[in-house]
Amino acid sequence: MNTFLLLLVGIPIIEIYLFIKLGSQIGAFNTILLIFITAFFGIIYARYEGFNTLKSGMSQMVKNELPVYEIISGAALAFAALLLILPGFATDFIGLLIIFPPTRKLIFKKVSIKQKPMNKKQDFINGEFEDIEDENDRKL
Repeated sequence: MNTFLLLLVGIPIIEIYLFIKLGSQIGAFNTILLIFITAFFGIIYARYEGFNTLKSGMSQMVKNELPVYEIISGAALAFAALLLILPGFATDFIGLLIIFPPTRKLIFKKVSIKQKPMNKKQDFINGEFEDIEDENDRKL
């Protein structure tokens, strides 16, 4: 809950600070124009990468493989598109990092949890059985 509250307050503060700093350097009109340009081109590129991810996922499914990376990548692309739609330079920067495949793979490697191989000591199934005689047989 504290992390969420920190993000809820911290992100707008960072964005306002960047708006003021950049706006004083390049002007208010150019700052607003830059926000719209990054959002426009970011969404177009997110759409392009989304179609590539969908195509890759379909090829995995044709091979009878589970497209785990493509599912996670599609969710990350949707989140990146949301960040690009939000006005601001910090959110645009994070969104662009997530959209580009090399940085997305690096982020996934840092965030992913390494799974230990399962211990395969038992190659049998325990169970009980009961011998049913012919006269007690039920026909199904």
